[in-house]
Amino acid sequence: MNIPLAERMRPTRLDDVVGQTHLIGEGKILTNILKTGKIPNMIFYGPSGTGKTTVANICANAANRAFFKLNATTASLKDVRDIADKIDSYPGGILLYLDEIQNFNKKQQQSLLEYIENGKITLIASTTENPHFYVYNAILSRSTVLEFKNISPDEIKKAVIRAVKGVAGDYPDRKVTFSDEAVDHIANASGGDVRKALNAVEVCVLSQSYSMNEEISVTLDAAVDCTQTGSFAHDKNGDGHYDVISAFQKSIRGSDADAGIYYLARLLAGGDLITACRRLLVIASEDVGLAYPNAVVITKACVDSALQLGLPEARIPLAEAVILLANSPKSNSAICAIDEAMHEVETADTGSVPLHLKDSHYKGAVSLGRGVEYKYPHNYENAYVPQQYLPDKIKNRKYYIPRNNKTENSFKAYLEKIKGSGK
Repeated sequence: MNIPLAERMRPTRLDDVVGQTHLIGEGKILTNILKTGKIPNMIFYGPSGTGKTTVANICANAANRAFFKLNATTASLKDVRDIADKIDSYPGGILLYLDEIQNFNKKQQQSLLEYIENGKITLIASTTENPHFYVYNAILSRSTVLEFKNISPDEIKKAVIRAVKGVAGDYPDRKVTFSDEAVDHIANASGGDVRKALNAVEVCVLSQSYSMNEEISVTLDAAVDCTQTGSFAHDKNGDGHYDVISAFQKSIRGSDADAGIYYLARLLAGGDLITACRRLLVIASEDVGLAYPNAVVITKACVDSALQLGLPEARIPLAEAVILLANSPKSNSAICAIDEAMHEVETADTGSVPLHLKDSHYKGAVSLGRGVEYKYPHNYENAYVPQQYLPDKIKNRKYYIPRNNKTENSFKAYLEKIKGSGK
């Protein structure tokens, strides 16, 4: 059987696992748990290729438990029952590693409770999505959630060097060498994914093994050829996607044009033109708002241009919008005003529209007092006359609070002027 290099090089001890130094090492949670020999139910959350399966296997061995692995994408509850039925054959107990648990629906996840509560099975579930969104609360409350993070290039480099030594065993009659530059490139191009890095090592060797030379020598050029897909991965429905959107808006709100451009690039690299356009339109009103009212007009023009052009040219007007918005003065007065008003409308009795503002364009309206005392502002100096517009119960309510910027300061000065003259 042709077992992939990444599988053959899978560590069997925590000490050989690269990365995850916040979980593994002296005094860290996973290391301490394994020292007890007792494994609790756990959920491993993080990107692919960061050691979740490896650590689950090590946990099973440390607790002397039989290790069974299922993938929730293809598995069913019958598969879980079949494993539970084997408990008598394994005195040390069973550890079930359920990969991609988010693919089990609520009913299937609820059914797991029977097995983890009666102690027949210790569950380690993994997911690339935020478990607080995708895993049933009853499972979460019975499990310890541990986050696995992307692995740094320096840590991946250790795994690559070890893999080079491992793959050399496949060619006992030939010397296998990787240049330092090739090793560095593979470590940096893997995007924090050890599996991807080890697959690249294997492909590099295979691509050079056709040569009849005594030495299989992998250069930087060969490594680049074998990692042409790059390290970027984008899932429009994944948890990471929403993190990028969040960072995109927060960077522009924080007036960091460089970060805004970077996160725009990530969205566009994933082909997500629509999200980038929608988010820029939101930012123009939510974060720049009345501090620079023309920003939304310019942003709309950039978005329209981008949608007409399509990718890759769409990147240009969208970059223009990002830079404009990041460098514009900021005001959130509009969103604060409408959110405050909506909250009050939805949660409180605010009363009815004042009589003098009610519709009076029908026969009999005057006899009902509708619109009788309304004062038409254009009939007064500066088109302003004091009168009540809010319902009686909230007549003194203030929703709009001007921010300190040129435009809103001019609003404030104008209103003070006309309201002073209208008294």
